[in-house]
Amino acid sequence: MREKQREIVAFERVNPSIDVKGEIRKSIKFLKDYLKAHSFLKTYVLGISGGQDSTLTGKLTQMAISEMREETGDNAYQFIAVRLPYGTQADEQDAMDAIAFMNADRVYRVDIKESVDALVKAVEANETTISDFNKGNIKARVRMTTQYAIAGQNQGAVVGTDHSAENITGFYTKYGDGAADITPIFRLNKRQGKLLLKELNAPKHLYLKEPTADLEEARPALADEVALGVTYDAIDDYLEGKEVSEHDAKIIENWYQKTEHKRHMPISIFDSFWYKDR
Repeated sequence: MREKQREIVAFERVNPSIDVKGEIRKSIKFLKDYLKAHSFLKTYVLGISGGQDSTLTGKLTQMAISEMREETGDNAYQFIAVRLPYGTQADEQDAMDAIAFMNADRVYRVDIKESVDALVKAVEANETTISDFNKGNIKARVRMTTQYAIAGQNQGAVVGTDHSAENITGFYTKYGDGAADITPIFRLNKRQGKLLLKELNAPKHLYLKEPTADLEEARPALADEVALGVTYDAIDDYLEGKEVSEHDAKIIENWYQKTEHKRHMPISIFDSFWYKDR
């Protein structure tokens, strides 16, 4: 294994093979333990896109919340799934299928178009132009602001969907979808997330679909792998300590170096400062 690869794999905590059922229980326990350690928290809030990551995270979160209700008899424990379209979105049905699969306790829908457009207009009043790429990041940040607004009114914490195949490349918006209170699937790569969804009997079209952030209007539904210049299979192999081509390794390591500033703050399953007896 390359020296840099060894360093990155150690940071991202990906195991080359996993016990699928064990990883499901590990995430659920983590989500429950965080609630138990913070008695003022009663809800988890998560934005649902209809893609693999939010589908998996949402299902695990709902399972954790359901168990908390059963164990405590406290019906105040709730999972709030949030749809956050910018106007009309092409994958709306996938998002609703994901919410149906996870059987979310409550569903909010907030169209962010008016808020985003108003912000862009206000900034451009200063004789500057917001690029399409920048506007995409604004969408992601407005979505996260909305989730925190909902969490703030519901004694809630915001759940993030960051996993190690995304974390290694920094392929998320800083303080947008990269902002959250807790990240229950960090340590898994993309193919491992698929295995968990398969075990949970998720609809295949939700985890076999081509991953896309879908933030840019000039390039709608731009595939993650096109934007990154490397496939998730190569990223997953790299994270599992396998040999990848020199070309792919350099791209992955370059992304890791460029996005170092993003890898901070959200609590993962490996953080313990919040739970003194852990």
